[in-house]
Amino acid sequence: MNWNVKDIEVFETEKEYIDTAVIPIVPIDFSREIKTSAAQSEFISLLTFHLERQFKGRMIMTPAFTYLLGSSEEKAGELEEWGRRLKDSGVKHVFFLTSDSNWKKSEQQFNDQLIWVPSIPLEHLDEQYKHSIMEDQVKQLLNVIVQKWQKNS
Repeated sequence: MNWNVKDIEVFETEKEYIDTAVIPIVPIDFSREIKTSAAQSEFISLLTFHLERQFKGRMIMTPAFTYLLGSSEEKAGELEEWGRRLKDSGVKHVFFLTSDSNWKKSEQQFNDQLIWVPSIPLEHLDEQYKHSIMEDQVKQLLNVIVQKWQKNS
């Protein structure tokens, strides 16, 4: 389920079945690392698109948590608050999905909720191949998510 009115209406009526939220974490940079941040944003957006398709009816995707590159440690508390509020609303599992390796330093702080996936450069690939690669990534991610569900249940 995506963050739009139609899906949120379903989410509100079917909450007992939709037990997982995914918060994409996306760094933004406007100088030296602008291309890297754009590539990570594209990768995470495409990955969450395919993840949502795989888990439709079980997962809700929130809008991306964006922050200025290099400020991940400062933003960790705010991100934790997003997770707390989702859990307070009845969501059982909250996962933070990122390709920014800086978040790995804060991994312990997020109690096994942080999922880091290395970004794959997509800019020179045609659309069909991009989607094929993302399907492969989702298959790998599927195992990680199922393990985390089992561990946290």
